[in-house]
Amino acid sequence: MAAEKKINIALVGNPNSGKSTLFNTLTGLNQKVGNFPGVTVDKKTAIIGLEDGTKAELIDLPGTYSLYPRRADEWVAYKVLMGADDIKVDAILLLVDASNLKRNLLFCSQIIDLKVPVVVALTMNDIAAKKGIKIDVDGLAIALGVPVVEVSPRKNKDIHQLKKILASSVQQLRRSSTGDFIDNKLLAGESIEAVQKVLPGLSDYAAMHYLINHEHFPLDGTVQKAIEAIEAEHQFNPTKTQAEEVMQRYQRIRQVMQHNVVEPDPLEKKLFTDRLDNVLLHRVWGYIILVSVLFVLFQSVFWLASFPMDFIENAFKNLGSSLNSSLPEAWWSNLLVNGVIAGLGGIMIFVPQIMILFGLITILEDTGYMARISFLSDRLMRKVGLNGKSVMPMISSFACAVPAIMSTRNIENRKERLLTILVTPLMSCSARLPVYTILISLVIPSTRVWGFLSLQGLVMMALYLLGVVMALVVSYVMKWFINIKEKSFFILELPIYRSPRWKNVGITMVEKAKIFVRDAGRVIMVISLLLWFLSSYGPGKRMQQVEEKYALLMQQQPVAKDSLQKQLSSEKLQHSYAGLLGKVIEPAIRPLGYDWKIGIALITSFAAREVFVGTMATLYSVEDTDDSSLREKMNAATRKDGSKVYTLAASLSLMVFYVLAMQCMSTLAVVKRETKSWKWPVFQFTYMTILAYSMAWLVYTVFK
Repeated sequence: MAAEKKINIALVGNPNSGKSTLFNTLTGLNQKVGNFPGVTVDKKTAIIGLEDGTKAELIDLPGTYSLYPRRADEWVAYKVLMGADDIKVDAILLLVDASNLKRNLLFCSQIIDLKVPVVVALTMNDIAAKKGIKIDVDGLAIALGVPVVEVSPRKNKDIHQLKKILASSVQQLRRSSTGDFIDNKLLAGESIEAVQKVLPGLSDYAAMHYLINHEHFPLDGTVQKAIEAIEAEHQFNPTKTQAEEVMQRYQRIRQVMQHNVVEPDPLEKKLFTDRLDNVLLHRVWGYIILVSVLFVLFQSVFWLASFPMDFIENAFKNLGSSLNSSLPEAWWSNLLVNGVIAGLGGIMIFVPQIMILFGLITILEDTGYMARISFLSDRLMRKVGLNGKSVMPMISSFACAVPAIMSTRNIENRKERLLTILVTPLMSCSARLPVYTILISLVIPSTRVWGFLSLQGLVMMALYLLGVVMALVVSYVMKWFINIKEKSFFILELPIYRSPRWKNVGITMVEKAKIFVRDAGRVIMVISLLLWFLSSYGPGKRMQQVEEKYALLMQQQPVAKDSLQKQLSSEKLQHSYAGLLGKVIEPAIRPLGYDWKIGIALITSFAAREVFVGTMATLYSVEDTDDSSLREKMNAATRKDGSKVYTLAASLSLMVFYVLAMQCMSTLAVVKRETKSWKWPVFQFTYMTILAYSMAWLVYTVFK
């Protein structure tokens, strides 16, 4: 029955054609993210229901400009479309940007000639209208020989009509019998028929591509040799054939455009986008505006998040106090209050900042300004061995280095891609934000500079800029030692400016908060509970001897019972498993101004940087069971000689260490996967640790 049948629909299109927006509109949040078989390129899939009840798996393929791939992600899309992959496509949903129709029709015409059922979704129609472009949609559908539907994914417009036509098309099981967009047999002659005898079922155009790229397809040796023999026999020239094909396609596209599209005189006044770009991409004002935008972003993270953070902190403080006073003294109540509640509080307090940071970044992406940042940065990037395409992964790394490193696949040049991978983790990800926040609040006063600038926000921005500057410096040094010589080109399409999709911004904020609480929170909670055990128990009879010692002192000095109780908690922590581990590494970190508790946090942070706060929450809760907040406990922390632990020098040193250190096992794992070698993650971990230690020591020496 049709309702039970599931088919595969590939979603394809040029970059910036609205593909991601349409995918999100069609699927909502019911998406799965995985990898394409055998490669590390992300695969987004979702089951959608068509109008006739048919279930279809929608596969979002990487954006590409033509069926002649260059990048790794383009090869993935190419192999799927050519049927040279484990994923078999039953139909294709092809997005075409109405405001850039001529360029989009090249890829469109190639897809049509593959003879797979195709439905064209015409997007960006509002932008086309602003440009004065008028398209005869029915005439275009007749000229192309496939259904064409105008849609607006951002406004959820005509989506039902699209699903209806998709259902009608996929039930044909083959495309309606129209001729090729161009005569492919004129390009490759009898060699096409020869390939079709070896591989029956291929369209003329697909057969031509098997002649061009058969070495990249999973064919057995006999078939490979047969195709190579056909190439030799017919003297097939791939480069010449490709050039002639593109010329013929554009000749036909020109005819289609003349009959179905009305375009304005190019001498008419520029769009608002063009006038705005004259300012935002100006060689002077452009950089001033860019710095101002980043400045406002980091000021907002502190300013907007301060109120909900204070509320969450007080809520967990009151909850811990309430449980402390109502629960009996037992190991399980200690675990609940000082392990679970303390760890959970260390997670939840930073959710507002995570949400605000991701919300603001999403607004920059939605408006089209993020692409302008890449364009502005290209000149600087080239001087340090990168290019403008390196900027997007580096900016994405402000959120998380793992997807940022995976996004370097769109950098064609191998040397620039490797350099981008090696320096991207120096950008301050959201996992570092909790560390910065709590340390800044300890040693930087919440005063205003010039009456309106937050000093704490300025320090936060300085930490982020430090990561950027060090990334550029490291890349400049490394470019002389990585011996890969390959020409580099930077081609970037600037999307038109749009108003932010506020629903999308809200969904992103909520989803990123969920991910932080679920993924980071899971790690923090596990380590918090493990630390509670390690800091509550010790080897042999040490803990028992400490308890007996202070029990005797309390009998002798009943007046000083409260003071002795605090000393007991502190000494028990020092003799615990965690305390002994911290004491072992303390000599190595003492030159940086750190004590043994900070040493424990540095170790646990290698699982995930944000674990630092959870570690501190657990350690100080075990040592000091009063009702004060974590910030108050850290602020009151002292050494044996009575000096404060978190001085300005020590805190700045610790912040700098976290800016530069590679403390993320997930990042190292993805670097290994992307470079296909352990050499580069080991090198990355080593150089970042040495750099972090050296700079932290320098900062502590200067400020102490």
